Amino acid sequence: MSKIKKKHSEDLTIISDLDIIFEKIIQFSGWLFLLVLVGFMGAWIFFDTVLKIVDLELTAMTYSFIIFIGTNSAISFALATKIKNNRDKKKQFFHDWLLGEFMFCMLTVFAIAIYQW
Repeated sequence: MSKIKKKHSEDLTIISDLDIIFEKIIQFSGWLFLLVLVGFMGAWIFFDTVLKIVDLELTAMTYSFIIFIGTNSAISFALATKIKNNRDKKKQFFHDWLLGEFMFCMLTVFAIAIYQW
């Protein structure tokens, strides 16, 4: 017999269909933000650099849009991974995410308003 005892997972949690849908919605929002970012940057490079049809400038609005969309994509993927790894604190993570998104949006709006002023 082996001296090492195998650990049995005592805390098997049952994953409901609602939990799976919730995780997929958050992952989908992360992919949506990422596709918007890639589409915007691709159009920017295509029209400005390749075709040289339009001379686009990097203003405060476009810079904040790029940062905002990229950060939201990363935050959505991080939240989905965090919830998948620890389903017990799903509600707390979601509330923290909502509060963080609100604060991030307000900070972005204030930064643009101060820059424009």
